[in-house]
Amino acid sequence: MIESKTVIDMEKTGKNLRKYANEYGYSVKDIQQYLGLSCPQSVYRWFKGAILPSVDNLLRLSELFHVHMEELLVKQYSKDTYEYCLVTEEDSTLFLKRMQVYYSLLAA
Repeated sequence: MIESKTVIDMEKTGKNLRKYANEYGYSVKDIQQYLGLSCPQSVYRWFKGAILPSVDNLLRLSELFHVHMEELLVKQYSKDTYEYCLVTEEDSTLFLKRMQVYYSLLAA
């Protein structure tokens, strides 16, 4: 199995969360109350990129901003990540062969 090299860019994710909050006109206090947080400090720390929201809070934020959770997160890319993400001709050929076998089994 190939090791995953996906990393979340916390600073850019924080800026992204702030962008969505501003776009929808939500203040830090609004988000704090919506999520039922005892203090606004967590939201400020998310916006600064110091920490990430929990999965539960990320899901609720995605509902609040009407986007998928993945749209709130920003991936951190490096040269290694780009090389890992490139699909080789061999990968494409293998994928096509598997799809042909799959569809031939469905047709049978």
